[in-house]
Amino acid sequence: MSLAAEAFVSQMAAAEPWPENATLYQPLKEDQILLSDCASSLAVQAYLRMCGLPVQVVCRANAEYMSPSGKIPFIHVGNQVVSELGPIVQFTKAKGHSLSDGLDDVQRAEMKAYMELVNNMLLTAELYIQWCDEATAAEISRPRYSSPYSWPLSRILSYQKQWEVRRKINAIGWGGKTLEQVYEDVSQCCQALSQRLGTQPYFFNKQPTELDALVFGHLFTILTTRLTNSELAERIKSYSNLLSFCRRIEQTYFEDKSS
Repeated sequence: MSLAAEAFVSQMAAAEPWPENATLYQPLKEDQILLSDCASSLAVQAYLRMCGLPVQVVCRANAEYMSPSGKIPFIHVGNQVVSELGPIVQFTKAKGHSLSDGLDDVQRAEMKAYMELVNNMLLTAELYIQWCDEATAAEISRPRYSSPYSWPLSRILSYQKQWEVRRKINAIGWGGKTLEQVYEDVSQCCQALSQRLGTQPYFFNKQPTELDALVFGHLFTILTTRLTNSELAERIKSYSNLLSFCRRIEQTYFEDKSS
């Protein structure tokens, strides 16, 4: 398909209303999904709920391989398949649904900077702990990641994933960090988020933006996910306004609603 044809198809898709049968795909919740993918999936769910857009969550053992980018989660809306929060935000915006239209240019730039901070610090820390901390990798990450598959495929896929993540971690300069240094990075990120939030209900006053969805996805998942130790969650618990923020979003957008 030519670029012009692709643009036309995308434009037509954007003009279509949001369907009731929109679907979000993620790995198996009970046995397979890991911290980082769970956080990313929850962030997208929070964003869509904040937009008032219905989505059904479907768990598939091969969700990572179904995704067009190989990243989790992805949504299937009409004839479109879109993965990861950033592209999903752009997709919903094309359909007339946006959480940040009320921000001015300075606020929008600030929001994007904080989203980069979360992705560069919290997401990277989650990946590091999952795959570079050998205790966590051996006890949690490899068994969960490989759980849908039989031996020897399970072993091959889990070690292949670990190698891929470690190569990425090394490429961005985190390979030489200790676990304590990673925890300290998380603390610094949480401090910056806590200062920006202050006493506001959301990061930009009274209405949530995609930043709120992203932060909630990562903080709530860290607070509620079992790891080999609780240090990562303890770093977040030092900031009472971030805990209140997570409770507020959970109560407003997730309680008494099907997940």
